[in-house]
Amino acid sequence: MPWAHEPSRKELVLIRRPASIVPFAAAVTASALVGAGGGAAVYAALAQGDAPAPQVAAASSQPAASTTPLSVNEIYRRSYKSVVEITVTSTQSSPFGGSQSQRGQGSGFVYDTDGHIVTNQHVVDGASSVSVRFWNGTTATASVVGSDASTDLAVLDVDVSESHLTPLTLADSGDVAVGDGAVAIGSPFGLEETVTSGIVSALHRQISSPNGFAIDDAIQTDAAINHGNSGGPLLDLQGHVIGVTSQIESDSGGSDGVGFAVPSNTVRSIASQLIENGNVEHAYLGVSVQTIPASVADRLDLAAGAEVAEVRSGGPAKDAGLRGATGSRTVAGEAYPTGGDVITAVDGESIETADELQSAVAAKRPGDEIKLTYVRAGDSHTVTGTLANRPK
Repeated sequence: MPWAHEPSRKELVLIRRPASIVPFAAAVTASALVGAGGGAAVYAALAQGDAPAPQVAAASSQPAASTTPLSVNEIYRRSYKSVVEITVTSTQSSPFGGSQSQRGQGSGFVYDTDGHIVTNQHVVDGASSVSVRFWNGTTATASVVGSDASTDLAVLDVDVSESHLTPLTLADSGDVAVGDGAVAIGSPFGLEETVTSGIVSALHRQISSPNGFAIDDAIQTDAAINHGNSGGPLLDLQGHVIGVTSQIESDSGGSDGVGFAVPSNTVRSIASQLIENGNVEHAYLGVSVQTIPASVADRLDLAAGAEVAEVRSGGPAKDAGLRGATGSRTVAGEAYPTGGDVITAVDGESIETADELQSAVAAKRPGDEIKLTYVRAGDSHTVTGTLANRPK
């Protein structure tokens, strides 16, 4: 699918929307981001231009001992040498024949002293060449160690002197609270070393990845995020990375909306796997689901739980015999699928929402068995299936 595009207002939007069945649990993501905003679009924090702009992610080192909040100026002075600007060149077919070169720009930061830089996957996707510019103007060619579209993260490698490599520290994003201060550093519109500040506006948001899967526990912030911030760090008031700025939701495509960051705990897990293996494997069930709340279940003639809206052909859910919805009904202004199996338990543990089902699958690995209890036409059934590796 092409990147969503509206030339009059929105140059380079954030997410490619899947045309048909969304992989497991991604259906709830789209409605969460678009429905509540009265048609507001979700954007990647990309630079202006004809190609997706590069962005970068968070890094890890030893946590500082002090927990005294720093000023924005202190955070900036401690961090700006670790934040880099990324320029990507890609080659695309020309409508007039042949090919044409396109450039994109984004942000990133130093992950370790081995030369690893973390950024968003959508920043480097399709790149034929990648370069990294450091705070002092030094520019180095970068190679892509690995990328993971499902979490929108990538790791680059640069060969520079260690004096250029001052890693940022990854915080525990599980300790972040709503109302905490937040500082973003990056290159919006190509303006390197730009700092903005605000607060953590909300936690546990679910956003869509470039390949249509859900990214859990995203951090929402009102710190200004614009085109070119993608892949840059979102920092707490100790100057530690709590997330990688990745998306904005806005009517105009500017920072009049809210920003979202992939949480640092996800960054830590994915970056370490990319560095070690060059790729990441995610467990895959092969369904899209929607929560059926207990408050409306009787009116829909369904059980409460996670209803299967669609089943992907060839996936574990299809092999296990699960059935998707056959229709839909609207209750109190909300549309719900009907006629599908409603999953009520995983491995004997009750679940009530699509998010809980997704979390249960995400906790497993490809090849693991999963036992699903579901209700079909009023009767409860249990099946056991083997999870697959999520499609790229």
